[in-house]
Amino acid sequence: MADEGFDFRPGAQVPLSGAAGQTAATFALASAAYRDNEVAEILKANNEWHKSTVKPGPKWATIFAPNLGEAFARAVQLRMLGGGRKPLIQSFGTEPQVIVEHCLAANRIRKERDSWLTAVMVLTGLIFLPGLLVWLLVFQVRRVIAKATDKRASALATTLLIGVAALAVIFLIKMPFTGFWAWYARAAVVAPVAGWFWAKEICERTARDLRERWDSLLAGGGIGAKIPEAVPGSPGETAAERLRQGLARLTAEQQSNSVFYAGPKGILGMGTRWGSWQLAEDLVPADADKEIHPFRSWDVVRSIHDQLRMLERGPLNTGGFPKPSIKHWVVTPIGENAKAVSRPGGTDVDAYQVKTHAIQDICNKQQFGSGDRHYLGVQWTLWDGQLIITMLITVTVLHETLRIEVTGHALGPVHSLFTTKPEAKTKEVAKTIKFWETRTQKLPLVDADEVVRLAVRAPFTWYPPILDWLGGKLVLPEPFGLRHAWADQPWRHRFMADDALRAATPILRVVHAAAIRVLNENGVDTEKFGTRSAFLSTAVQDASPRKADLYDA
Repeated sequence: MADEGFDFRPGAQVPLSGAAGQTAATFALASAAYRDNEVAEILKANNEWHKSTVKPGPKWATIFAPNLGEAFARAVQLRMLGGGRKPLIQSFGTEPQVIVEHCLAANRIRKERDSWLTAVMVLTGLIFLPGLLVWLLVFQVRRVIAKATDKRASALATTLLIGVAALAVIFLIKMPFTGFWAWYARAAVVAPVAGWFWAKEICERTARDLRERWDSLLAGGGIGAKIPEAVPGSPGETAAERLRQGLARLTAEQQSNSVFYAGPKGILGMGTRWGSWQLAEDLVPADADKEIHPFRSWDVVRSIHDQLRMLERGPLNTGGFPKPSIKHWVVTPIGENAKAVSRPGGTDVDAYQVKTHAIQDICNKQQFGSGDRHYLGVQWTLWDGQLIITMLITVTVLHETLRIEVTGHALGPVHSLFTTKPEAKTKEVAKTIKFWETRTQKLPLVDADEVVRLAVRAPFTWYPPILDWLGGKLVLPEPFGLRHAWADQPWRHRFMADDALRAATPILRVVHAAAIRVLNENGVDTEKFGTRSAFLSTAVQDASPRKADLYDA
């Protein structure tokens, strides 16, 4: 992987791309690490191009299945910080390091809970293993039955548990053994039940903590992620040092100026291409007796770059563009169904950044045939990070034809699954006297089955691969980036769609004006360029989103 040895210099690590207003998407994604929904809920957030999957464990081991928060936090931690990980796609409009830190914090909270639950399992379960196995078998059968959609089956699951409890009471009274084994049998029946009540208190306390963090993030991020294990206390703490370097590498890769074009999927991380406008005319001398003064594509791009920096200025004091991010991008083509990407490497790359002289060479020379291409990008992060608008400009010269192409890309908000706040668990029950009326009954955060599930998983959390095999895991879409993997289309939101469409006209006019200025300075007849520019300026006013990369051929 390129720039594997990159690390931050000593001192404070300040996020480079995040702004104060880019927190909504970041905290929405981070909140998934604290959620207690069913893991299959995340499949609802799949979009047209990027689909995560849930790999289930054996059918007989469904009691080991993770919930959404457990599966999400582990999957993201492994993918973003795991050893030998593949390159990541940038998450524009978010701070991936913050999301990963919350995943680490959630895993740490659960690990502390699991340490207590493991002690409970040893004291009240392992020592009385026969009784524990019987109770676990009952809960597993009950869990399978309860998952049926038939209400009768659900009632049968509850009846089963009550029936087994009654049999346990009879067994305690009519003990078939005497002496030591009689007392051990009684303890084997009672101890797991006592352990369940103990475990329930531990699980309830942790569930409240996780839900408070979930709610706080969606309310504005009042509770920060605590990961002391990422701060080395001494030179010998290699695990903490590796974690610190992993977070530093993650932040550096987020700043990379290398992106990937995946056919109809558009540029990964920027969204699909919804519009395209080309200005292409012959380079003819303005004076028939003189030749055109030689210039290169980079000269035109540099002029466009300088003019784009003035976008936030206007003749009227009436709002307008916020300050955009203007950046030179190196775009690498990959297959539509590619499962991995490879970032540029070598002496022309430093800390995941392609150096300026290499970008200039690509702009001037790699305009036809294989290889990377250069694009000048103007990007706005709007709606607290929920909308990413990117306008890309490329300049090519083939024979005597100069072509300036402007394309629009838009990445919409994260799926609404990530913006739902925690709700109290309740159910409607009939009133005792006025049975024709109902009332809302508040339920505990952690029910009986959930306590058993957490307690059974706890001893295995010391070696997570076993849990991945027994309970299943979340498989993230590749090539993976936190932002684009769960993004909706912006066109469903009227104002977001308006923002994307309105950006096209001023960008196109600034680009054309800057390019024509360079052509005039170098002795090029710009009459045809001006006529074509005026035509495009009229056409772009009726811009409408379309799938520009789906060619009807």
